[in-house]
Amino acid sequence: MHIDREFVYPAAATACALIGAATDIKSRRIPNILTGPSLLAGLLLHLSLDGWHGLLSSFGAALFCGAVFLIFHLAGGMGAGDVKLIAAAGCLAGLPNSAYLLVLTAITGGVMAVGMALMRGRLKSTLFNVAALATHHKEQGLTPHPELNVLNASTLRLPYGLAIAAGCCATLYTQGLAR
Repeated sequence: MHIDREFVYPAAATACALIGAATDIKSRRIPNILTGPSLLAGLLLHLSLDGWHGLLSSFGAALFCGAVFLIFHLAGGMGAGDVKLIAAAGCLAGLPNSAYLLVLTAITGGVMAVGMALMRGRLKSTLFNVAALATHHKEQGLTPHPELNVLNASTLRLPYGLAIAAGCCATLYTQGLAR
């Protein structure tokens, strides 16, 4: 029996991310009960289909995706659940898909953020805030901005699990086109 790994891996990541998106939208949290078992499932899936090389690829993808999002978490731009969800999705998707996953997630997240700012009539203030954040992080490194961070209830807060799910769906779609 032939298993199409190029489809299975991003499909598994998409399933995980869709559940994460649903819980993020509903409760504004991404539970560890989803991300922990998903990381383990990704490692075992890759180990079973590709042996030790697959296990290392899956582990590397989790580290790579998680590390990229950890930077934004440390800077105060997203919650830890988002970091764990992208690490789990990367682990399931595998290292060859992780760059697609990160880029497509960033694009969909950016589009969603602009759309949310437009819908709430806050595009101008959001653009000024982006400039303020860029200046702050240029001068202060990863230190979170005292006001413009994920903990401030007055800032626009995007359930980024939805962007991660969209990035996974787009990765799955691009892998389907590549065949």
